Amino acid sequence: MMDPTRISLSLISHTNAGKTTLARTLLSKTVGEVRDAAHVTLDATAYPLIETPQGDALVLWDTPGFGDSARLAKRLRQQGNPIGWFMSQVWDRFRDQTFWLNQAAVRNTREQADVVLYLVNAAEEPQDAGYLAPELSVLEWIGKPVIVLLNQTGPRRPRAQELQAENQWREALRLWPQVRSVLTLDAFARCWVQEFSLFEGVAMVLEPAQQSAFSRLSQAWQARRMAQFAESMQVLAKPLARAALDSEPLPASSLRDKALRLTGLSGNKETGAQSGAMAAMATRLQQDLQAAMQQLIAIHGLEGKAAAEVIEQVERDVQVDAPLHEGKAALMGGAVSGALSGVAADIATGGLSLGAGMLTGAVLGAFGGVGIARGFNTLRHKSRTLIRWDTAFLQQQVHASVLRYLAVAHFGRGRGEWQQRSYPAFWNELVAGLVADHADALEQVWDQRDDATPPDALAQALAGVMEALVRAALEALYPGALRGSPTDGAASPSDGG
Repeated sequence: MMDPTRISLSLISHTNAGKTTLARTLLSKTVGEVRDAAHVTLDATAYPLIETPQGDALVLWDTPGFGDSARLAKRLRQQGNPIGWFMSQVWDRFRDQTFWLNQAAVRNTREQADVVLYLVNAAEEPQDAGYLAPELSVLEWIGKPVIVLLNQTGPRRPRAQELQAENQWREALRLWPQVRSVLTLDAFARCWVQEFSLFEGVAMVLEPAQQSAFSRLSQAWQARRMAQFAESMQVLAKPLARAALDSEPLPASSLRDKALRLTGLSGNKETGAQSGAMAAMATRLQQDLQAAMQQLIAIHGLEGKAAAEVIEQVERDVQVDAPLHEGKAALMGGAVSGALSGVAADIATGGLSLGAGMLTGAVLGAFGGVGIARGFNTLRHKSRTLIRWDTAFLQQQVHASVLRYLAVAHFGRGRGEWQQRSYPAFWNELVAGLVADHADALEQVWDQRDDATPPDALAQALAGVMEALVRAALEALYPGALRGSPTDGAASPSDGG
């Protein structure tokens, strides 16, 4: 009798097509054996995918791959007569054990599976896959609804190109009524949001008695993935928030240095001091980014080490945050005094606009350029010259962090240890556009940085913007996949991994 709270999915494919690789990716742990050879998986094995507190369980079966599928389909059709039984249960068992195990796995799928997940090699055309028709005959004999998963799709492509491949396979399979849907779910490079589409497809073909349990299981799976997503955004934001607040002091200038600066002879010394400060900041940022990447790899159930991040540093990447120069401000007394009535004026090292909103405390009590400069420095606690990362550089780091996240989110566990590869060009273009779209929100975050801002508070604000940005990227790559997903990071339910 069917247990409506226990739902089984069976992975089936031609031999060496990536079933165990996909199982590892979905389970976030190493199961079975993966190598480039036929018939690596010899037995049908069940793995719990996820469970709920109500006792529901979703089970994934990894099965031996089909070999001689035409012969297998013929043998299965003979199951009902004595000679066929003898050939299957006696002759094959001792003369061709691999073929016998194939038959046993198919019978197991017929008895256990609620839905069959059939992987096909999307790198070849449907008409070139000679094994396709006999294997579909085997699936017809099994008699369970089939969801076809396009595997081995190659480098990441825009969604429109993926849809072309899906439609090609749908057209090739439309005469097989047991095939209910065709989805892209590459065992090596799937993204977790594609799993939501898989769960929707499974829900559409289950028996009515199983719907309540599967709804709870699907919600639990979504909650787990969204919790990982929320945690990932926090991990991405923290090193950038620390970089935004980071600074290095530049040494105070002596009378000799000031004299050399007036003659234009002090450039090398000042450049050397700034370069040294930038190198120290870059080292800290590089270490933070590498540690964050390692956390990101672990969150996604992957193995391997994050490579050291390469931070290109040029002078335009920093801004000098210096106190107002009282001597220069004194030379601008007439213009500066106008600031007291709310008229903006540039002072000293450039770029400072004083308006009525700033003229409080010490500034209101000052008259003349020297007094306003001294008052502003006191109000803003500016007593030394610092260098900080420029906001343009921080925007670039947001762009790079989003690309790194997409790379991890698309790295199937079955590929082995994490390895950084080049990003698809269309990812780069997409992320550049989205960072530009969110530029105002990011600028609002950078505007919050000062000595009194707690790093965690700035990281929290940045994580919110990055979550919106990355969700927009995922929605562009997989339209509708995040529909109905929770926006907060719920606690992960208990699971088999």
